[in-house]
Amino acid sequence: MNAAAAKQLDSYTMEDIYNLPDGQRAELIDGELYMMATPNRVHQKFVMTLSNRIFNYIHGKNGNCEVYPAPFAVFLNADNDIYLEPDISVICDQNKLTDDGCKGAPDWILEIVSPSSRAMDYNKKLLKYGTAGVREYWIVDPVKQRTMVYNFEHDTVEEYSFSDKVKAGIYEDFEIDFAEISIE
Repeated sequence: MNAAAAKQLDSYTMEDIYNLPDGQRAELIDGELYMMATPNRVHQKFVMTLSNRIFNYIHGKNGNCEVYPAPFAVFLNADNDIYLEPDISVICDQNKLTDDGCKGAPDWILEIVSPSSRAMDYNKKLLKYGTAGVREYWIVDPVKQRTMVYNFEHDTVEEYSFSDKVKAGIYEDFEIDFAEISIE
């Protein structure tokens, strides 16, 4: 059996993440490695716009939460068998932040759906974020022009179109007006 075939039988680990070639990104979920495609322009526009709006709100209120766009490492559990790079992570517990990234669940995660990430964002990541202690998870889908908001603290799911204002559940007075975000 060659080395590649033997590796297929084994689970991947954080060592495999750290040994990726420069510029190659992947996520690790329960021993499986998921290679990440380069995001397109619309995806990056959403990441930049939403990150800026969240950052400006938090700092305008003198808040202590931190906003990190990808690539930013999130070690979702203590076993280090779940390594993710959410498009946007908001972390309010400063004790979770290290030079390597976030150790534990961020408070709020936003994923911008790409064609290659659709199944991961809507299924696998939804399950992992919900069980790891993420308070709120947004799936922003430019193709469907909708945002799904999963508020795990209140066990609610809401769907919004891109013509709606979407209220952030972890903040009392913050909303994002998706009608103001041009995707052209």
